[in-house]
Amino acid sequence: MSATGALDGLVIADFGRVLAGPYATMLLADLGAEVVKIERPGSGDDTRAWGPPWVGEESTYFLGVNRNKSSRAIDLRTEEGLAAARELVARADVVVENFLPGTMERLGLGYEQVAKDSPGIVYCSITGFGGDNALPGYDLLIQAVGGLMSVTGPDEHTPTKVGVAMVDIVTGMHAALGILAALRHRDRTGAGQRVEVNLLSSLLSALANQTAGFVGAGVVPKAMGNRHPSIAPYQLFDTADRPFVLAVGNDKQFASLCTALEIPELASDERFATNSSRVAHRDELVRILDKHLVTRSADEWFDILTEAGVPCGPLNDVSDAIALAERLGLSPTVDIDDPRRSGTARHVANPIRMSETPPTYRSAPPALGEH
Repeated sequence: MSATGALDGLVIADFGRVLAGPYATMLLADLGAEVVKIERPGSGDDTRAWGPPWVGEESTYFLGVNRNKSSRAIDLRTEEGLAAARELVARADVVVENFLPGTMERLGLGYEQVAKDSPGIVYCSITGFGGDNALPGYDLLIQAVGGLMSVTGPDEHTPTKVGVAMVDIVTGMHAALGILAALRHRDRTGAGQRVEVNLLSSLLSALANQTAGFVGAGVVPKAMGNRHPSIAPYQLFDTADRPFVLAVGNDKQFASLCTALEIPELASDERFATNSSRVAHRDELVRILDKHLVTRSADEWFDILTEAGVPCGPLNDVSDAIALAERLGLSPTVDIDDPRRSGTARHVANPIRMSETPPTYRSAPPALGEH
């Protein structure tokens, strides 16, 4: 196993703020890149003030996406600050920014301007709506206008946001992927390039089967609560004590479910014998399953159905989910040396596992202007 990360030696000038940009650069920092975070003097990244929750006087929102980075407080409104930023960009391999379109160009830090002196630069711009559309992009806004809220919630009349800024996270992942692809191209040719991602396009891609259903078949999806438009049974059910998920993805699993519930004849019933027939007769199927599932606790059903090969599980909160990952040996958290915060800080681990160059946790999130 290598002592260095896969991206060791790579320098990233990070002008990103809030979540999409910082999440992308944290993923790359975990893999060994040196990330220098540029922040406004005095206030820094907006998320430094987004609390509660807090650790001491620091926002857990900021702490959750800014480890393995250094922080430089640079005022881009001053000539001195711009000179410092240009110096940093000149030694960087990658620039990441998520200002409104045109902002970096006005500062003399746009892609064309930077590439003149650094033709190998990989320059990633993250926007809300792409191109020259100077519209502010916040996750909730994109969830609304991008269709996600229309397919989330108990029914089509109750649009609901996802419980985390998922659009920002997906966009950050796309940004990191684009940066790595551009670096691979540079390794082969020596030429850098501009990488552009935006929240709206990232969401439309991430809606996957929902957008595919519209683009391919003209079907406009609607919210269905915890049900799935194309699979059954694939939803929450009540048990004797708490909600429980069945995620039955094929006919073999359905037959195993019926056997475990001691109703094997259901698997050959023409209303339920195939997935498409189960979807067509979903309400009847759910009523039958409800009567059986309420007879035992969620944990009992988990043991019985898992043994039978049926994908299932109880409804967990975040604490339960972390505990489950720990029981499964996934090491979901990591303690990072952090003398400034009483010795160590606990973080959610990078989910990528690599046999030779695994993610490393070299430093805790920085104080504003610490470096």
